[in-house]
Amino acid sequence: MTGRLKLAGQLVALACVAGLLALLVWRLTHQQHAPKVGAAAPGFTLKRLGGSGTVSLASLRGKPVVLNFWASWCDPCKAEAKALEADWSRYRSQVQFIGVDYHDLAPDAVRFVAAHRLSFPMLQDGSGAVTGAYGISQVPETYIVSRSGRIVAHIAGPITSSGFSDAFRRGLAEAVRS
Repeated sequence: MTGRLKLAGQLVALACVAGLLALLVWRLTHQQHAPKVGAAAPGFTLKRLGGSGTVSLASLRGKPVVLNFWASWCDPCKAEAKALEADWSRYRSQVQFIGVDYHDLAPDAVRFVAAHRLSFPMLQDGSGAVTGAYGISQVPETYIVSRSGRIVAHIAGPITSSGFSDAFRRGLAEAVRS
């Protein structure tokens, strides 16, 4: 009897491993990738964080958009918050800034926004559909979208880092010109 029980246990363990392997293969083959610079920015409509109403990317067509993905638990996001707010204050008449909260609890995200005195619109991607469409795998990540809805820059890291800061400035300049 113990031989049969042992065999059954091994078969169950093997089935579990096979199932996990199949899930991993499926996930890798169906993983969304970041849209390329020059491609159309994936559209979305998201709820405002801590408020009422929604914002859609389509409603911002005609104005360049800085789309920043962040999280309250992300140390580099904390470091770049002041720079984003300063740039929002400087460019607000020319460029719309949007923050998208990534994998966060709403109360934590609201506290983050208040603590860093962020005044540009903040949206909540509760389902993860938008962060998935943009291929977000880390935060912070920032996309700059032209007036026509095309991606002109993608910064996968904090805009305050030396290499990313220049890319962010170039992207902003290109978005304002386009």
